[in-house]
Amino acid sequence: MRVHDVTRKLCPKIILEGTRLTWKTEIAFALNEHPRIVGPRRYRYHSPIVSAEWCAFTNFPWGRGLINFEPHEEAMAMETYATWVRLFELQRYYSWFIDRFHVSTQVCQRIARGTRIDFSWLEDRLAPLGFRIVFCFRSPESFERARTLRLAVSGNPAQYDDINMFIREQDLFREVLANSRLPIMSLDVSNDDVARAADTVADWLEVTGGLTIE
Repeated sequence: MRVHDVTRKLCPKIILEGTRLTWKTEIAFALNEHPRIVGPRRYRYHSPIVSAEWCAFTNFPWGRGLINFEPHEEAMAMETYATWVRLFELQRYYSWFIDRFHVSTQVCQRIARGTRIDFSWLEDRLAPLGFRIVFCFRSPESFERARTLRLAVSGNPAQYDDINMFIREQDLFREVLANSRLPIMSLDVSNDDVARAADTVADWLEVTGGLTIE
């Protein structure tokens, strides 16, 4: 394990994006406890993992939220994004891990409504804070194995019925990310090794200066 300069505060800011079955949530938890990313911990304590997939716009499970909002909820969604980024600005010297955010919204809204949402304003504010995107993807042939693993624990297994939809979504993620203004790392999770994925992200952050901000 590499030794960090104790005079520099670790405050990485990572957005995990990708279609379903790419272990974004599992990787987010692993990153949030990774000693090379958040520093060594003598005991386990809570740090925030934010998600646009909370479905907080409806009072029922697996409802609507920042990603899959309906047209009449778009203003509320944009206000929520503006609120999040303002919180990040106010607490810029903190570690933030986000499990799906604005790129997922762009992909979902393109598929559901054919709408192209401009988030350049959001990325213009995220960039100075040091936010980076980790795009989690897998090979098409590995989706079936990932689905089998997920069905063992899922409370809503029907959402994993159409693997071909995930493969199409993955291609659209690449298209949307090609226009992003944030630094991006593409992370192949086809081997389903979450610990190795977290180590790979740590390597990238160390090499590119993504662990601290001025």
